[in-house]
Amino acid sequence: MSPAIGHLHVALDGATRGWGNTSGEPIIIFGLPAGPHKVEITLVNPDHQPLARSAVEFVILPRDAAAKGH
Repeated sequence: MSPAIGHLHVALDGATRGWGNTSGEPIIIFGLPAGPHKVEITLVNPDHQPLARSAVEFVILPRDAAAKGH
């Protein structure tokens, strides 16, 4: 959209630092260890003021459990 009206801030597992996504492409996160995780996505305006926030929590199973279908 032009002009840009905002972008995403992405934080993983409660980190106070994260990264910005301005591409409009999907967010891809890989290489996480087994266990619980939380991704928080905040839509911010060009001045970095939050407009909306959402989070998703998920668990990555250990490789041996995932291979057994658990």
